[in-house]
Amino acid sequence: MARIYLAIVGILYLLLSAWCSLQPAKTATSIGFDLRPGSGQSEYFTVYGGLQLALGIVFLLPLVRPDFVSASLLTCLIVHASLAMMRTISLLLYGGITNPTWYFFATEWILFLATLGIWWKSR
Repeated sequence: MARIYLAIVGILYLLLSAWCSLQPAKTATSIGFDLRPGSGQSEYFTVYGGLQLALGIVFLLPLVRPDFVSASLLTCLIVHASLAMMRTISLLLYGGITNPTWYFFATEWILFLATLGIWWKSR
């Protein structure tokens, strides 16, 4: 079950990486970023495209290396716990939050809680 879950999460991250990499202006604008030419574009492409790609690979790794399930699952738990916590804090600190941010908030909490449940059962 953990391998299937991680594969689904991995595919989601690969899709997010592709979306951010192929349509950086659109994705950045949807979350409130204003991309500046050159350095801003490079930073967004690298962090949002590259980091999402790396996470997708880490979460897909157990499909080819079943012995990596525990490490990938723990990574998934840490990543989503951190995202859910920081997103929650940001929503308490800042006003003017638009719908895409609320969708990410819900998704990050769902992924955190689902990962926590799967990790707990696999201990």
